[in-house]
Amino acid sequence: MEYKELKKLVELVENAAITHLSIDENGTKIEIKKEIQETNSVVLPQAAVATPIAQPPVAAAVEQQEPSAKPKDKNVIEIKAQMVGTFYHSANPDSPPFVKVGDTIKKGSVICIIEAMKLFNEIEAEEDGIIEEICVPNESAVEYGQPLFLIKKG
Repeated sequence: MEYKELKKLVELVENAAITHLSIDENGTKIEIKKEIQETNSVVLPQAAVATPIAQPPVAAAVEQQEPSAKPKDKNVIEIKAQMVGTFYHSANPDSPPFVKVGDTIKKGSVICIIEAMKLFNEIEAEEDGIIEEICVPNESAVEYGQPLFLIKKG
């Protein structure tokens, strides 16, 4: 048996799930054994420790803006998040925002995107009107029912 063949056999044993290889070829016996080191790992139970989780700055920004999201006029309506996810002003970072404050919108026009579970959901205007306020910063987390826009009916 040549060196190359022997080397292949050693590599086979190293990489395979076998621990022993024995070959008898033309009176030449080759035996390759691989030792398996058993590791006994003991997992000790640990007491659960409650650690305070720092609230992300995004949530703080949302909380600061929510009080201003109350419509002051009967002609002003809120467009609220219909799902939990991430709010985006535009289709991608290089695109202009769907709407800006002061823009006139038509019912059914796309005004933002909410990403939920890796799906991008287009949010459409519920009525014709003018964008009075964008209540959520771009790329921030939104909750179900959270105001996204204030729209003046028109």
